[in-house]
Amino acid sequence: MDVHGTVAEGFEPVRDAFVRNFAVLGDRGAAVAVYRDGRKVVDLWGGTRDVDGAEGTGGTDGTEPWRRGTAQVVRSATKGVAAAVPLLLHQRGELDLDAPVGEYWPEFKAHGKERVLVRHVLNHRAGLPVLDRPLTPEEALDPLRGPEAVAAQAPVWEPGTDHGYHALTYGWLLDELVRRVTGGRSAGAWIADEIARPLGLDLWLGLPAAEEAAGRAGLVGRLAESEPSGNGPRLRPKRAVTEAYADPGSLTRRAFAAITPFPDQNDPAFRAAALPATNGIATADGLARFYAALIGDVDRVTRRVRLFDPATMERARAEESAGPDRVLVVGTRFGLGYMLHGSASPLLSPGSFGHPGRGGALGFADPEAGVAFGYVTNGFRKTVTADPRAQALVRAVRESLRRTGSDVDGV
Repeated sequence: MDVHGTVAEGFEPVRDAFVRNFAVLGDRGAAVAVYRDGRKVVDLWGGTRDVDGAEGTGGTDGTEPWRRGTAQVVRSATKGVAAAVPLLLHQRGELDLDAPVGEYWPEFKAHGKERVLVRHVLNHRAGLPVLDRPLTPEEALDPLRGPEAVAAQAPVWEPGTDHGYHALTYGWLLDELVRRVTGGRSAGAWIADEIARPLGLDLWLGLPAAEEAAGRAGLVGRLAESEPSGNGPRLRPKRAVTEAYADPGSLTRRAFAAITPFPDQNDPAFRAAALPATNGIATADGLARFYAALIGDVDRVTRRVRLFDPATMERARAEESAGPDRVLVVGTRFGLGYMLHGSASPLLSPGSFGHPGRGGALGFADPEAGVAFGYVTNGFRKTVTADPRAQALVRAVRESLRRTGSDVDGV
């Protein structure tokens, strides 16, 4: 396996782990980037830009090489990027996190949702992880249908009293809220104009036609469950988790089935749409650079760009929800829009905040270490919050920090 790119002195363990991901953990094509104090210290890529037999393509041979700048669908890692929009609107004084959602979106108040606050959308306490009638793929890609469906949905628990992962409905809730606050501007358009362009990010929520035509995004697919090789870890989820995913009536199954069947993720129509819960497209560098700008200055030409002021950064990672998750059936921790370090989603240290993508991708920041991390892959596994490939790279970053003298708590 040819691995390309560079690592700064002291970060060689990340390159070793990245190579091992291909040799032992079954990666087909992937990239990882790490920033420290606003400077890129890891930039690696390797493998192919598509997996063998990628879905919706009639079968591909998986031989076209991954290149610098290859982007991939990052699934729920999109949520961490999208969460920056309402937090930045709050930072600018345009959105009150403690206001009822219905104050901005009157139609949302139906069926006892008057008590759903803006912060409940971000901390997964809104009680709206499922739809009684799932959307078809065509309906899901219509920017009107998803918000209409969640506005008409009754909560499945008293809003604010418990938490459960809003796997797909999170996106419609967030996007419509942003549109109502900004006078019709979507979260995808806001990200393009206010985040991606100023920072020079290869990151999109709604892939532009020109980028699609240029072949910027690789093709994703599922890795065979027989992989990785016998030298790799065998994941054995808890019995309660397995049963929840197997039960059609569970909140778990219903939350992930809010779109049924799920769209082909290689379909240009899917990639052009903006689903803030699940279909962001990014390079590893784009994801890592985004998180670097949440916690500090990042050079861009002759000026320095920082997104979150210190108060917003602390607000994003302050624990809002913790304990048994009614959807994921494991203990989870959430700030405002971000997963926090914990057993279900280990990050770098207790102060880290970010978001994994189901099947592999991961992006996060650690303010104490000054570290921002991005990993993208074209080979999806069944993992939801702690993919072994991403975890191997996080452990390697931790080792690299030790080598370079970090004194971060927990590292």
